[in-house]
Amino acid sequence: MATEKNLSIAHLWFEAFNAHNLEKLLSLYDDEAQHFSPKLKIRHPETYGLVVGKESLRTWWQDAFERLPSLHYKVTSLTSNSDRVFMEYIRTVTNEENMLVAEVLEIKEGKIIASRVYHG
Repeated sequence: MATEKNLSIAHLWFEAFNAHNLEKLLSLYDDEAQHFSPKLKIRHPETYGLVVGKESLRTWWQDAFERLPSLHYKVTSLTSNSDRVFMEYIRTVTNEENMLVAEVLEIKEGKIIASRVYHG
């Protein structure tokens, strides 16, 4: 049951992200969720790639959606268990090469408590 619920959260995550619907995306996260991304580390080295809390997530994604209006993720694989979803997708942005990405969402009590992004 938890496995299917977590897959459902992942599908909602992609829907919200691809619609650039920041409020819907943030609603999937715990208030103190942590997010690690190599892109975050590059754009904001002072974070060492890690942000904590919804307001930090809001700032990060709002900037990304404004800078990259064509940003879109195409799901290639989702694997779930009782406390996480491993997502593989293709990141597309106009005038940039496509990027293969893997991301892990850790989920507790129906909310994402941590996410980690890996580029390949």
